[in-house]
Amino acid sequence: MAKKLYVGGLPYSTTDDELRAHFEQAGAVESATIIMDKMSGRSKGFGFVEMSNDADAEKAISMFNGQDFGGRKLTVNEARPMEARPPRSGGFSGGGRRDY
Repeated sequence: MAKKLYVGGLPYSTTDDELRAHFEQAGAVESATIIMDKMSGRSKGFGFVEMSNDADAEKAISMFNGQDFGGRKLTVNEARPMEARPPRSGGFSGGGRRDY
């Protein structure tokens, strides 16, 4: 079964293909995705790699966690499910002082 890994500390110039190629050194990669900022279209400096099996995922963690990649130190661990976040307020919060 495939295992998803969180990869943090990526250089902002890293592409999906570069991330995939780097992690293929540890085994078969199902997918590699850099997370992009919706507003600017730039990388957020982290992404996710889905390894084909648990053994390759563990190998990738031991090979790459704490290692240098493009001048930055990688953080590689098993991805956790996304936590529910409270909804954002729509701009004006209504707080503060009002002088009428």
